[in-house]
Amino acid sequence: MADNEYTEYVTAALPWLRRTAYLLCGDVHSADDVVQVAITRLYTNWRKARAADNLDAYVRAILVRTFLNERRRPWSRVRLFDRVDELKAVTNPASETTDFETREEIRVALTRMPPGQRAVLVLRFLFDLPVAEVARALRCSEGTVKSQTSAGLASLRTQLGVTK
Repeated sequence: MADNEYTEYVTAALPWLRRTAYLLCGDVHSADDVVQVAITRLYTNWRKARAADNLDAYVRAILVRTFLNERRRPWSRVRLFDRVDELKAVTNPASETTDFETREEIRVALTRMPPGQRAVLVLRFLFDLPVAEVARALRCSEGTVKSQTSAGLASLRTQLGVTK
């Protein structure tokens, strides 16, 4: 029964897991790797995960921590391609009104940021999470989340040529 619950949950969550991982990683292939590691970790901790107050938040934290851990490894800096342009494969269908160029500019700007700032911005603005929840997911202080948010937004503004 537990395996069926796990399979049903992962099947339903896979689209948003892939979108989130893509925004964090910047390319589809790395995102798929991060999702695979995250759902494997979820499987090994499924009993604990099922008991969580908010299963999606629990899984999102696993995903973000997996991304951050993978970015710390030296092999993660090896790139076989300069750019993989497969944004439509993981785009949120609900956001189709946003033009492709704007999404692409933001995606590219995110890939130029340090992983910690990228993770904070994705959690704060894609998932609209409060500072306290982002801090719990990243296992850092609320002050760190606030400073990373501020620095990340400043970097995005600079890269996109936006003035306050």
